[in-house]
Parts: sequence; C-alpha cells; structure tokens
Amino acid sequence: MAGQVVQSSQEGTRDLGPMPAWNLDDLYPGYRSEAVQNDLATASAEATALQQRWQGKLTTATGGQLADAIKSYEALSDTLGRLGSYAGLLYAADTANPDYAKFYGDIQERLTAITTALIFFELELNQIDDAALARALETPALAHYKPWLDDLRREKPYQLEEKLERVFHEKSITSRASWNRLFNETMTALKFEVAGEKEPLALEPTLNLLLSPVETKRRSAAEALAKVFKDNIRLFTLITNTLAKDKEISDRWRGFKDVADSRHLANRVEGPVVDALVDAVRGAYASTSHRYYAMKARWLGKDKLAFWDRNAPLPDQPQRIVTWADAQSIVLDAYAGFAPDMAKIARKFFDGRWIDAPVRDGKSPGAFSHPTVPSSHPYILMNYQGKPRDVMTLAHELGHGVHQVLAAPLGPLLAPTPLTLAETASVFGEMLTFRALLAATKDPKERKALLAQKTEDMINTVVRQVAFYSFERHVHEERRAGELTSERLGEIWMQVQTESLGPAIDLSDGYETFWCYVPHFIHSPFYVYAYAFGDCLVNSLFGLYQDAHPGFVAKYFAMLEAGGSKHHSELLAPFGLDATQRAFWQKGLSVISGMIDELESM
Repeated sequence: MAGQVVQSSQEGTRDLGPMPAWNLDDLYPGYRSEAVQNDLATASAEATALQQRWQGKLTTATGGQLADAIKSYEALSDTLGRLGSYAGLLYAADTANPDYAKFYGDIQERLTAITTALIFFELELNQIDDAALARALETPALAHYKPWLDDLRREKPYQLEEKLERVFHEKSITSRASWNRLFNETMTALKFEVAGEKEPLALEPTLNLLLSPVETKRRSAAEALAKVFKDNIRLFTLITNTLAKDKEISDRWRGFKDVADSRHLANRVEGPVVDALVDAVRGAYASTSHRYYAMKARWLGKDKLAFWDRNAPLPDQPQRIVTWADAQSIVLDAYAGFAPDMAKIARKFFDGRWIDAPVRDGKSPGAFSHPTVPSSHPYILMNYQGKPRDVMTLAHELGHGVHQVLAAPLGPLLAPTPLTLAETASVFGEMLTFRALLAATKDPKERKALLAQKTEDMINTVVRQVAFYSFERHVHEERRAGELTSERLGEIWMQVQTESLGPAIDLSDGYETFWCYVPHFIHSPFYVYAYAFGDCLVNSLFGLYQDAHPGFVAKYFAMLEAGGSKHHSELLAPFGLDATQRAFWQKGLSVISGMIDELESM
C-alpha cells in the first residue's frame, strides 16, 4: 500500500530526470495495516498501565524508580511519535486525498485521547522537591535524563493543574489543530490562472514563476497570486484571528506576559538574546537589503523594482536547469568536502528513498525534514523544480536530516533540538554547497549570479524573517484588544515590508494580501526568527571554519550530536561564541554586507 502513497506523475518535470518519492514502509506498510492498529492498541494499554503504576507516586519515588518510569514514558513517546509522523507524512504528500485526510484526523484524535492519560506525568515530575530531585539524580540511570528534567523545570511556572491541562489538551483537536488543517487544505486546493499557462497552477509552481527570467511571467504570476489571495482573504483573516486569540487565551492562563515568551521558552533561548538579534538585523536594513535592492534595480534598468522583480534573475544570468541527479551530486560532493561522514549520512536519504521530491497536485507546498522518531529515520519533502535555489533547498533540508540522524541516539526525549539550533545545520549545509559551487565557477557572469542569488537568499533568511517576526508581534499584540480586519492585517504587512525591503522596492496594490500564505504564522507562531538566528550563527561558525579553527569539524559534529541536551551557550562555548552580545549578530550580518560589497565592485 505504501507504493500507492509514493507514486507520482513526472509530467512537467521530465527534463529534470527521475526523482524519488518517499517510501514510508520503514514506518508502516500502509495506513490500513494491522501494524498501525496494533501500535494504537499497544500504546493505549501502555499509557493506561503507566498511569495506574505511577500517578500520585512520582514525588516519593527513588532515583532508580524515576529512571524506570521515564524509560517507560520515553518508549511510549517513540510509539506515539511513529504513529503521528506516519499520518502527518502521508497527509502532506497528498492533502487532497480524502482517505489520507480522514486517517490523519483520526490518528490525531486517537493520540490525543491516549496522551490525555499521561498529562499527570510531567506535572508530577515538576512537583518533586528540588533537594529530593538533586539526590535522585545521583542515580546514573536518572542522571542521563537531567537535561530533559532541567528543561521540564523551566516550564513549571507556566503549567496548570491537571484538569485544566487535560481540557487544553483535548480541546486542541477542535481548536488549533482544526484551524491548521483548514489552512492546509484550503491553501493546497487553491488554483492560480496565470496568463500564458495552459491550465491553472497550484501555489508552488505559481510562486516558482516569480523566479522566471521573463518579466511578463513574473508579473502575471504575482497578479494571479494577488487575485486568489484577495478572493480568499476573509477566510485567512478569520483563521489568523482565531489562532491568535487561541494563543492569547493559552498565554493568559499560563502566565506568559509577552506574546513571544512561549516560543522563547520552547526554543530555550532568552528574550534579550532574541531582542539583540532583532535590533542588530533592523539596524542593518540600510546596509543590507536597502543597498542590495537599489543595486539590483540599476542592474535591471529600473528606478524601482516591482515586488515581483525582487527575486528575478539578473539580466545576463545563465539560465541553468539542474537535473535531480546533478543536484544530488552537487550537494553530496559539497558535504564530502567538509566531512566524508556527513556525505555518507546524507547519501542514505537518496539510497533509502527518504525524500519526496516531485511537484504534485495536492502535495503540501514548501519543504521540510521531519525527524519522525529515533527508532526510525527522517523524511524530507520538497517541491523540486530544477532551479539553483532548489539545489540550495535540498542542501538545507539534508542539513536538517543529517542533524536529526546524529542526534537520534539520544532518544525521543533528548534528541529534539530547539528551532534556533535546528536551523544551524541546515543553513550550514547551504553555505557548504554555495561555497563549493562558487569555487568551481570560472565564468564571471555566473559567479556574479551565484553571489547575487546567495545574497538574496540570506536577505530572505535574515531580513525578511525578522520582518515576519515584527509582523507577528504587531498582529498578536493588537489581537489582544480585538479582531483585526483584512485591511488592518494588510496595513501591518505593508508597514514591516516597506521598512525591511527599503525604498527601492515598489510594493504596489495586491501585495498587501501576501501575508496570508506564510504557513509559519499558522503552524508555529514566532518560529520565523529561528531562521535569522541560524543564518547569523552559521556565518560566524563558517568564518571560524575558513580560518581553520582548531578541531572545527569534530566540534561541529559534537554540537549536532548533542541534539536538545545542551543550551545554546554550552554548544557555542567551544567555538568561543556568545549569542547574548549584539556584536555576535553584527558579525554574522557583516558577511551579508561583505557579499554586497563584492557585488558592487564587479
């Protein structure tokens, strides 16, 4: 049955060569399989047994008993994670399939019901007296879980009593989860009529036309996007208002003061660190994005760039289409040049069909690497269309994948990495690939095009994501006073975009709706600053690598292998880096301004 899941048409992508569609058999042989039902039944029974064995007893348990209890909890987490991952991946590959949508919804409900019985577990662990826990941690088997217990302790001030936690947990299915699903299914079902195209396009191919060398194509795609977004803006406004209110209710009950505090806690990063990052990036708008786009407008012979020209190729840029086989070789060779072991891990994604690459109707837009569970392996989803940027996306997601594989031995509780550090490996993989491509390029025009594209990607990753963060802050802060209209959301969007992109970009009518398709606003509020965090961090790390920092490769692998078991300050200390200082972020931003300097000198 899994074979049916991964089948896809190659129509429209045959010039790119054969591309893999993932094989989910490593998780389950099919969504109707006995293995799925057996794991659901086993998980339900084990959750009940865990509750009966330990509820009301954890606060008086010995170190050895606590270790046994957490091991059982961890094993159950792996089973539940496998079920949830499989349902989510199946659904992402074809959100238009009603059977997969139903299976995804049913699994979410079953997992919520099962895990409701486990809510007591983490709450009771946090009720253990500090001195008693310190004594218990002298037991080696429990000491293994100390980083997880420390993180759990940080959540203690924001936890509610068990009955309220159960209500929040159970109601998530009919609140946040349902609105997320509505957004997904609506967005993947949208069709865009672009002038010159034989039939309406889905979101990903339409967005891809904004990279076309033909200006009329870019404009037609932008106008089609604006029209469809406007036609559906009331629905996306309702979804945004509802989810922002849902978050406000949760934050208020839990005692979070700032709209982004819950994300900072989940990311294990302090608010002042994020503030230092945001202040540094905003302070660099003039020397980065404003300066670059003014230069690009001159290259294109314009006083100002239309918003659909922002990522346009240069006028004399070689139009290279990269086959899937070439993309694979480019990324693996770049990884091997850094560390053969890194390329060895990355190759498993190709050999094992852990990647779903082709564009298909109904497939989720964008790209991601899903870690699934430590007892299995990650899976990567892409919408590969042969652009050089797609090669960078492949390098990015493989960086995530390598990181997830290296951290997996820590187990389900310690392997998951905070978003801020999770983006480090992905952006580092991009940088390795870019530098390898640049070193192999002899044609001055191609070198200029590569530098320009990388500069734009870094602006998109740093400047644009910080602008997204500013947009979210405005939206969530205003939502506390009442609903925002579509017009008000558009005003906020245009305000932050104008500030970040600068006077060389003409944000004309239609662009005010483009906030509505950004999935991070819906799925993971305030996720976006993690990209800027990761990019600036990687710029600093890569500078050390180029300067032959002693033992860099071994230290880098150790950082990835640590997964979520260490705070960012511990992980950066061996490199002599400190993210609390604004100078740290300015150093990363100087890499972007330096690339713009080089482009100006060409």
